Amino acid sequence: SMDTMGFLPRMKSDLETVILEPNGIVLVTGPTGSGKSTTLYAVLSQLNTEGRNILTAEDPVEYEIDGIGQMHMHEKIGLTFASALRAMLRQDPDVIMVGEIRDQETARISIQAALTGHLVLSTLHTNDAPSAVTRLIDMGIEPYLITSTVRAVLAQRLVRVICPACKTAYTPTARELSDFGLSAKELKNGKLYR
Repeated sequence: SMDTMGFLPRMKSDLETVILEPNGIVLVTGPTGSGKSTTLYAVLSQLNTEGRNILTAEDPVEYEIDGIGQMHMHEKIGLTFASALRAMLRQDPDVIMVGEIRDQETARISIQAALTGHLVLSTLHTNDAPSAVTRLIDMGIEPYLITSTVRAVLAQRLVRVICPACKTAYTPTARELSDFGLSAKELKNGKLYR
């Protein structure tokens, strides 16, 4: 769920506001393994309410979610993100999730879907949020279409966390505190965990 994703309160609130819009494109960017799909699944779970038609095109389907129509891409038989998007639009979805915008055709159909009243969620492989716009322009998408459809771009990285059941407290040395840019006063109980 979005509650367990580690978003700062304002970021979570902003994202919740954007995904409640009836149309537009929300992009999640980051390198491979940065949690983009996990974020999209958390968003889909939040949007998954009775009466809301949600369809996905994924390669592969990573998690099955009850109440959502999920389609696995199979390029060898012609089932691409672009062809899946075209088929989805004939089913009058409220929300569409495209696993990744990889080419101009998928980008154009996603934009058309957003312009015709659908919320489109997808990922792009860029290292930061501004680069998502540049990438779409490099794919041949006109800037005015990007500005009229893209509602938000979330760039993310995974941050390692310590297992709450496994962590052990220790008192850091002065050098460790210096390396982290911390003072002993800033630490809760003067301890760090490993």
